[in-house]
Amino acid sequence: MKNLLKPFYILYQYVIAWPLLAVLTIFTAVFTICTVPWKNSEFVHKVQQFWSRSFFWLMFLPVSVDGAGHIQPGQSYVFVANHQSMFDVWLVYGWLPVIFKWLMKAELRKVPFVGTGCKAAGHIFIDRRNAMAAMESLKEVEKQLKNGVCTVIFPEGTRSLNGEVGRFKRGAFQIAWDLGLPVIPLSLDGCFEVMPKGKPFVNYHPVHMHIGEPIDLKQFADANEAIDFVRNAVISGRRKL
Repeated sequence: MKNLLKPFYILYQYVIAWPLLAVLTIFTAVFTICTVPWKNSEFVHKVQQFWSRSFFWLMFLPVSVDGAGHIQPGQSYVFVANHQSMFDVWLVYGWLPVIFKWLMKAELRKVPFVGTGCKAAGHIFIDRRNAMAAMESLKEVEKQLKNGVCTVIFPEGTRSLNGEVGRFKRGAFQIAWDLGLPVIPLSLDGCFEVMPKGKPFVNYHPVHMHIGEPIDLKQFADANEAIDFVRNAVISGRRKL
């Protein structure tokens, strides 16, 4: 966006876009809480997708996705994505064409409406400071991964400070090993430029999600080799818009 328009774009965000998104967030949280018995239904998922896509529509951010054909209907997967900014969550939630459960950091449980809504949707909070509690969270995720329900994890554990892909932690891969599920790498681009960690406003920038091919971890004899292979697949799928 041209520098001449940027002040108006920022003003629009705080006067119109963010207030509307706050209302949509409250509505979606209440809707999700009221539809707990049908939390894995396609209709409920579509409402949640609409909420996520609204962040891009109201900010006028172009979105492109490729690789959806790599997903087999009815198959559960562990999706592994790089983490650039808050907009990663809305990009994946809005455009990944499967019903899935997030493995989320425990701090998000305290966010008004969001924490309650996420719990009602079946997403799992993980306390990274407590090893035993973290293992219980992984087991809770594993219980839900059946009949095509998937999970999405950011194995870096936190947002990137420079847009580059950091070191991957083992948790996501443990789920795949325990259940014998394929891992699909998600390569996210543009979200760092949209809203880097610590920045108070959105920048206009296109975003892209590449859905990679499924990876069977059984082919690897060594855990570190498997993790490095998936990380390299995430990196190689990036477009760096």
